[in-house]
Amino acid sequence: METNWLDDVLTLLEERNLTRAAERRNVTQPAFSRRIRGFEDWLGRPILGRGPNRIEIDPALAANEAEIRALVSQISELRLRIVHHDPNATTLRIAAQHAALVSQLPDMADRARRAFPGLRLRVRAGNLDDCVNRLLRGDVEMLLCHEAANAAPLRFGSGVRRVQYGTDGLIPVVGGALRDAPHVDDLPAIVYPQESYFGAVLSRRERRYGTAAQAGSVVCETAFSAGIREMVLAGIGVAWLPSSMVRRDLARGALVSLADRFGSEPLETAVYADSGSDTVTALLSLWMGEDRTGGAP
Repeated sequence: METNWLDDVLTLLEERNLTRAAERRNVTQPAFSRRIRGFEDWLGRPILGRGPNRIEIDPALAANEAEIRALVSQISELRLRIVHHDPNATTLRIAAQHAALVSQLPDMADRARRAFPGLRLRVRAGNLDDCVNRLLRGDVEMLLCHEAANAAPLRFGSGVRRVQYGTDGLIPVVGGALRDAPHVDDLPAIVYPQESYFGAVLSRRERRYGTAAQAGSVVCETAFSAGIREMVLAGIGVAWLPSSMVRRDLARGALVSLADRFGSEPLETAVYADSGSDTVTALLSLWMGEDRTGGAP
């Protein structure tokens, strides 16, 4: 199988049209169709239903889109590891929630780099369930995530150690023209899906603007907190974000906190790690050796 066939398939899933997909892949439509047929030959079944005036994509392809994307990412990472292999370097694999990756990991990575110059971090971002599964499968040695304060910790075996890296909190914020909105009870909102971790936390507490059920006008629903921050900065809507992620935006006046009106949700930044790894043990000793209350500096 040619690996670029997977990129072709993902582009086709996004465009739902052969002509547009071929344009994005910078090939003619006949050439693109031949590559799709090559993938079908390798797969042993068609993925397109070809009619006189339309095509239909096999639902099985869309059902496995996430796995295809993960495979493309893994192949790319494998290529880079082989090309840039250094036998003297130690690599630590980390699964991180999107929010924790943006707000906490930069500080952690900087401290690790200064203490252990030969250490490389290989980070896989995802939602909490994805990150937990990677740790359970042994794909990573460490999991970095946010957890609601006073919530029961995740359940792992005795070989996994949990430490608290610091404290954080979800707060409602606005930016752009919405900073001067006269009425904060009727703003457009960027909300978390009910099934996401932050969505579940905010829904359980019935926090205004947290999920679609607690908002009037929803302009976007997503669990990708870094993207939410950019939309809030642009004045698209009000949203809840980790305070560590927006602290500098609040300090420079780009965002305004509405926590005095709608409250806040305390969080803990937790690290779950393979306690049998010497590298992990050394890093946890480094990170836990200093007071991390209040999030990343």
